[in-house]
Amino acid sequence: MDKETFADYILSETDWVKKMEIMYYLQKKTGIFYDNSVIFKTFLAKQFVEKADLKVDMNTLLTACLLCNCKKAVNPQDLSKIKSYAKEGARYLKQLGFSDKFCEICEGVNRYSGLENRSEESDILELVDQFGGMLLDRPERIAFKVDEALVLLEYRNLKDKENKYLPQFKQFVNEMEAILI
Repeated sequence: MDKETFADYILSETDWVKKMEIMYYLQKKTGIFYDNSVIFKTFLAKQFVEKADLKVDMNTLLTACLLCNCKKAVNPQDLSKIKSYAKEGARYLKQLGFSDKFCEICEGVNRYSGLENRSEESDILELVDQFGGMLLDRPERIAFKVDEALVLLEYRNLKDKENKYLPQFKQFVNEMEAILI
């Protein structure tokens, strides 16, 4: 009989709020990176996929959102750590029993590891991670306004990079901003 892994456990939970509770306890036990920014970005991903009616596995995507930054440093000062945390996180997730495909999705949250043939889920993670991060205050800067963050996302962060969902994401953000205003 196969032993259940952490991957089996969290992927079998389909309620994203319960997944966040699992993450809370994993963070307490292991010290992985998990804070309110992860919750915010996961909520952003959930809303984007639902509103844009994207055909991706929501359970896999939300689990990846919760875990893709697991090896991120709280206040990264070392550029090599910034460039390596996604790859280190993917290796860690493999140890927890996640499939190679899931680990590659998480590693694709940024482009530092140079993965070829990025998955659709990685493109979504990239958008919500970068955009969501710009909307939040950080110790070194205040949060960007939504329109500024969109411009930076498109013309600085993703300049000369292909992200399949960037046009739909921009539309989603503009529609959500119009509703909130």
